[in-house]
Amino acid sequence: MTPITIYRGRTVAVFGLGTSGLATCAALAEGGANVIAFDDKPAKVAEAQDKGVATGDLRQADWKNIAALVLAPGVPLTHPEPHWVVLQARRADVEIIGDIELFCRERRARAPRSPFAAITGTNGKSTTTALLAHIFAKNGRAVAVGGNLGTPILSLPPPSQTRVHVIECSSFQIDLAPTIDPSVGILLNVTPDHIDRHGSFEHYAAIKERLIKGVAYGGTAVVGVDDGVCESVAERAARDGTRVVRVSMRRNFAADGIYLDGDTLIDMHGGERRYALSLGGIGSLRGTHNAQNAACAYAAALALGLEPAAIEFAMRSFPGLHHRMEQVGHKGSVLFINDSKATNADSTANALASFTDIFWIAGGREKEGGIATLERFFPRIRKAYLIGEAAQDFAKTLDRKAAYEVVRTLDRAVEAAARDAEASRLPQPVVLLSPACASYDQYPNFEIRGNEFRDLVLKLPGVERV
Repeated sequence: MTPITIYRGRTVAVFGLGTSGLATCAALAEGGANVIAFDDKPAKVAEAQDKGVATGDLRQADWKNIAALVLAPGVPLTHPEPHWVVLQARRADVEIIGDIELFCRERRARAPRSPFAAITGTNGKSTTTALLAHIFAKNGRAVAVGGNLGTPILSLPPPSQTRVHVIECSSFQIDLAPTIDPSVGILLNVTPDHIDRHGSFEHYAAIKERLIKGVAYGGTAVVGVDDGVCESVAERAARDGTRVVRVSMRRNFAADGIYLDGDTLIDMHGGERRYALSLGGIGSLRGTHNAQNAACAYAAALALGLEPAAIEFAMRSFPGLHHRMEQVGHKGSVLFINDSKATNADSTANALASFTDIFWIAGGREKEGGIATLERFFPRIRKAYLIGEAAQDFAKTLDRKAAYEVVRTLDRAVEAAARDAEASRLPQPVVLLSPACASYDQYPNFEIRGNEFRDLVLKLPGVERV
């Protein structure tokens, strides 16, 4: 836990009592703050009370005595409209922040130059976060990893000169962290997402950029520059005097930056090749999108003191993330891949680009735009197996462009895809779950969807676990 001492003796309201909210309450109380916790769901309030958290109805609170409102990232701050608790705090001129902001303020008070890497982007941030943490751990460095990746940041040990914090940050979390100031900030990419929560793509992009603007104490901004938004972010950061490492999978750098040449990352510094890092044979980092993740993690680890060869050595043992291009098993030449975390078309594009003969399981609760943007990958698809609410719409998009079957449920999809892939006798067929959809029509979250896929695959006769 990171005790939050900066509000000692003051009253702080906490709204939203999920995992991060409860961790925030514990950290504030441990640091000496007076906590008033609340949630719209009575069951959440009761759960907090059972854990010894001081609760109170914030609709009836005296806001003049509240120093800050700590909001859970899932609670609307601006769009589609501010939550009622946000409106109450604003009327009382009470600042509204999140748990990432609390950590940043405590870090400045406790250990302002402690190593802190913050990672964001529309896609790839979880893999990059896990990879960077793995690199430090393999090199014997104490590392605390969490944030949007899973473990709430305030459940992690306190900031320290001898410990590296590696934190995944969603746009919701950055929106509640006005003074975020990492030692190394990574911005992977920015494409349209969460517009319902941010109102416009421009606002969403500006929130992502805030992480780079906050890089402090002579730190480093690592920016993937293969989209126009991030190229502009890198240029602005460099003009402001921030050290910027540009990363590209599409173009070479003559002077400074990291780029991809075949399956090798080339690190250029001062017009000379500093290091060439081969990704060949690292199954967990297959695909151009993972090459970008690896390049950004490499740049961050380098900026925080590791040597290139030590970084490459650690990458070779990276197991990958569950539900993100996860190699589940194989049966003969058929490989089964769990990419359940691909909840939008952009993310699925990365998976489809990584293989040639694909038996694709897709569908769920459709996102805006569906799968129309994936048409360039349809020639790679031997057959698609469509599940969930999106099945009929996806069928219309695929019609006469790729073979498909509407199977509705994941168990039927796995059975049919495995049968067809094995019968194809192709050299390297892949059964790929990469839904390009949210899971909420049939599953509470993408993790449960991915777990079911893994279980179904491993129950197939003759499948060996990877």
